[in-house]
Order: sequence, then structure tokens, then C-alpha cells
Amino acid sequence: MNPVRLADVIATLDAAYPPALAESWDSVGLVCGDPDDTVATVTVAVDPTAAVVDEAIAAGADLLLVHHPLLLRGVDTVGAHTPKGALVHKLIKAGCALFTAHTNADSADPGVSDALAAALGLTVTGPIEPQPTENLDKWVILVPADDADTVRRALFDAGAGHIGNYRDCSWSVTGHGQFLPTDGANPALGEVGALERVEESRVEVIAPRALRPKVLAAMRAAHPYEEVAFDVFETATFPGPRGLGRVGELPEPLTLRDFTDRVADALPATTWGVRAAGDPEATIRTVAVCGGSGDSFLDDVARLGVDAYVTADLRHHPADEHLRAGGPALIDVAHWASEQPWCEQAKGVLDTAFAHTSGWQVQVSAVRTDPWSISAPPS
Repeated sequence: MNPVRLADVIATLDAAYPPALAESWDSVGLVCGDPDDTVATVTVAVDPTAAVVDEAIAAGADLLLVHHPLLLRGVDTVGAHTPKGALVHKLIKAGCALFTAHTNADSADPGVSDALAAALGLTVTGPIEPQPTENLDKWVILVPADDADTVRRALFDAGAGHIGNYRDCSWSVTGHGQFLPTDGANPALGEVGALERVEESRVEVIAPRALRPKVLAAMRAAHPYEEVAFDVFETATFPGPRGLGRVGELPEPLTLRDFTDRVADALPATTWGVRAAGDPEATIRTVAVCGGSGDSFLDDVARLGVDAYVTADLRHHPADEHLRAGGPALIDVAHWASEQPWCEQAKGVLDTAFAHTSGWQVQVSAVRTDPWSISAPPS
């Protein structure tokens, strides 16, 4: 059995958490490491702190997979005399790669907020802020029936014909085409000056709009005609299953007081704890969640009409104004706690792909990287 290369792991992570989903300001992907190196042991964590790096190295990890970027903001040095540079040097010396899946993991389906929703027992119905479905072209090509399979194969090899988990998708119908070659033509069928009637197939495929030049070149190269009759239609986009945050439903209604207890029981304990704003006896059935800082979605969750919103890093004034405007109840948790369930999800992604490999091991970091360490009770 061939060993797993870091490049194989990266391909798996990019498929689960496509880099194209990352926000424009984000920094995701491989931070350090050689894609040709082998990987057998992986540590997954939310933050690449010094303690997490030490834990990964002590475990013999070949890869540290994290959610939060080590180098999110621009740096002009990773010298070992700097805190972040010291971690990079330590990882490289230990032969441990570092890979980040941040806002691309937030928007993926499933992603960070799905893991949070699952921990709370929610059945997800969709994102808070759906991303539109992929920009697609619909290609309609007229080709002699005997050459339809050749053209179809060329289109598929160029990236057309993928719909969800299906490939080589197309639709065809047969009809009759006609043309009359004029002076200067070099017809594959028929003669100049003579009307030609041909049994033709109308071949239809879907392809990502970004592949338009590649699909066009493949079609022209495979098609027997000097002049190809074809149409390209830009399809409409719709709200898709990817996007930030999630909306879901509880299996049975709970009071806000009881649902707050459920949240506290479901997430790892932190000094920050779990706090709620709203009527403690209000009935909670529909819930929006957003792993990480989510106060930018306060208007969205109010518009959606959910009963409660679970997120992290809520601030006094936005929360107060939200409640004054009649928005849903708020449950505020520690940032790290809201994203820690993702670690098990990411572990599952890697185990599904590579658990059959001898010696394969993925561990979720046991280090609590929530920065708050002391909570003083009221006197």
C-alpha cells in the first residue's frame, strides 16, 4: 500500500473545504511543509499556539491542521526571533507541516457551523448567508450522429458534464440538419454548391463558466465540421447549501433557560462560559448558529425569524440594540468553544480518506486554546 503524501492530504482537504470559498482577506492552505513528504500522523486544532505545536511534535505528527491562520496578517519576517516565526521554525525542524482551513471551512458544506449545530442537536435547514450556486454554462452542440460520442467524450475530458456527485452527464436528441457549402468552404460532408442533409445529434452538457475557453477548444478539436453550430447559455444561480452560519431546528421545543444549559453541556468548558440574553422562559425551536464571531449576522437572524441565535464574541451595544428591535434571543459562547467541534469533523474527513492506510492516526488536540484563564465570581 502506497504511503500517503502531504499532497494527497491537501487534495482531500481542498475538496472538503475548497480554497475558493475563503474570504478575500483570508489566508488558507499550506503554511509550511513539503507536499512530497509522507503523512501518517495528524493533529487537528483550532489554533496553532505554542502549546498546540509542542503537543503535535510530541505526538510525532507529520501535519498540524488548524482552523485559525498563524500568518493571517502580513508579516515581513518569519525569523526565529519572532513568536510566529519561532513556531514555523520549530515545525520545520520537527518535520511537521502546517495547514490552515479557515473561512473556507466556515462556508463549506458541511463546515464549522454544521459541526456546532450537530453538537447542539440541531437539524440543519440551510446557511444564514447562502452563497450562490456555481456559475455554469449550458452548452448545446449540433454534431453528426456518428461523431456525437467523440465530441461528448472531449467535452467530458475538458471538465464538462459534472453535476454534484455525478460525472459524464449529458442529454441528446437526434434530428436533421442541413447546410449548403459555398465558395471557399472545405466541408467534412457534402460538396460546395450542393445542399447537404445530415442526421445530427443535439448534445447538451453543463460546465463551469470558468472552463469556457477549455470546453470551446475541446469541442472545436473534436468536432468534424469546419463551422460548428453551437449555443452557450449562462444559467441562473440560486442560493446554495454553502455559506456562513447555519439555521436549524431542535427535535423538541425548549425554554431559553433549558436550551442555554444544553449549549453549555454540549461545548467544552471555558472561563468565558455561556450567557444568554432574552426571556428565560421563551420557547426555542428554530436556532441560527455561527461558529466564531457572528454579530455581523444579527440583522440576518432577525430577518429569518428564528427563536435564538448562538455565536461568539457578542458586544454590548449591538446585542442591546438587537433585542430592543425585537430580535431573537442571543446565546454567547467562547470563540474557541464554538469552533472546537469542527476538529472532529475535520478528523472524520481525513479518516474517511486515509484510515485504510497502515499506521494512519489523527488526533484532536487536547489543548484548550481559549485565551481567557481567570473568571472572578461576583462578591
